[in-house]
Amino acid sequence: MKIAGLDIGTTGCKCTVFDENGKYLGKAYRDYPVSRKASGHDIDVSMIMSGVYGAIGEMAAQYPDIGGIGVTSFGETFVFTDEEGTPLHTSMVYTDPRGAEECRELSEKLGERNIAHITGLRPHEMYSIPKMMYIKKHHPEVYAQAKHAFLMQDYVVYHLTGKAQIDYSLATRTMAFDIRSYNWSKEVFDAAGIDISLMSAVVPTGTEAGFVTENAAKETGLSPETRVVSISHDQVSSAIGAGAFDGSVAVDGAGTTECLTPIYDSMPDIDVMFDGYYSVVPYVVPGTYVAYAFTYTGGALVDWCISNFAKQEKELAKAEGISVNTYLEKQHTGQKPTGLLVLPHFAGAATPYMDTGAKGAILNLSAGTELPELYRGCLEGVAYEIYLNYRHLLGSGICFKRLNATGGGAYSAEWTQMKADILNLPITSLKTVDAGTVGSAMLTGIAIGLFTDLSDAAEKMVEETVTYTPDPEMHKKYMEIYEKYEKAYDAVRPLV
Repeated sequence: MKIAGLDIGTTGCKCTVFDENGKYLGKAYRDYPVSRKASGHDIDVSMIMSGVYGAIGEMAAQYPDIGGIGVTSFGETFVFTDEEGTPLHTSMVYTDPRGAEECRELSEKLGERNIAHITGLRPHEMYSIPKMMYIKKHHPEVYAQAKHAFLMQDYVVYHLTGKAQIDYSLATRTMAFDIRSYNWSKEVFDAAGIDISLMSAVVPTGTEAGFVTENAAKETGLSPETRVVSISHDQVSSAIGAGAFDGSVAVDGAGTTECLTPIYDSMPDIDVMFDGYYSVVPYVVPGTYVAYAFTYTGGALVDWCISNFAKQEKELAKAEGISVNTYLEKQHTGQKPTGLLVLPHFAGAATPYMDTGAKGAILNLSAGTELPELYRGCLEGVAYEIYLNYRHLLGSGICFKRLNATGGGAYSAEWTQMKADILNLPITSLKTVDAGTVGSAMLTGIAIGLFTDLSDAAEKMVEETVTYTPDPEMHKKYMEIYEKYEKAYDAVRPLV
């Protein structure tokens, strides 16, 4: 019997298959368009379903004995549908500016901190409930026809099984879920003027929804005996796939964005989280929570540096049979920080600022600055930003003593050692780049009986490679630079 993880992203979806022992077998990917205009950022969710059917179908043709498939997705984006699940409008993604006025109205009615204490989120128009209010106000004919309000996970699960259910972690991304009672917040829905009965039933992360329907089996090629599992918001799935299950360990997700995900063994201090725009999200172990501390440009900043300045180095690296990243890392000599201050806000500043108007900056350049130094400065900037978030979170109740690293950046020994030195914590790199898919498959395997529990699933599917221990002397050197770095945002922001 095989297990599969379905990961639904903003621009595409992938279906990854593993055998009964957790060994990776293969994956299929389908993309779909997102329309970005000045007036709004939309996605046609019917195209998501087409992509899902295509990706699952490709894998089902190769592995007809898929016994379970878990569904994880990006957050916030929702769609009103009719009874059959047919979308009634195009959907706004989280970057869409619409809903800002409605978010202010909701905050005035309930109070920002009150909303945060209920939902674990500082109010922002990116979340679902202000955008539902926007649809009701500006497109009342759509709202009048609505029978369901789905986020992407429960939208797909409904089409595969006919059951409307959503897990706790994704429900949180609506800004209308009570993280203490683990249910929809009547107080928030009443204040928003949105019918709470439109929402799917909320269930614990990793809850089975049932077998695929006859139509879904026909569309995908799955067996009618295939079971579907509601997994989680994609960031939660990544933490599970990184083998982090309690407060002693956090996750460093080193992908296009850089995300630090600490785990809390009990409710964190909501007021501290509020001040830094940190989300509080129910986790897979009952009574525990995770938070997201992130910068919009992690690997994306490194790619920017390479694409714009390393054209010759790409060719030289190719001639040596190594990556351009490795080539540039080899060119930098000396065990000391560059001294550059690279603000990684090239796509705006995320936590603890949540400032979309912020811009990137590179300070302390000289005529002697060369590309390897600039490249390393970009690595340092991302690491300093994560350390800044770590410092902000210290008063919230974090207690982790080490990190597990996933994503493409985890393959860089230079960068991972740098993070260990700056944070002054050991970091263990994991073999898998795609921890989210692994986490989805782990919970699917548990739900259908292939694995007994999280420890059993992690033993089979989470593989550690190398642990980087911090160098106290390097930490001291980095902290001398960090004292300047933490002042850089306030110095640069009034100028841009």
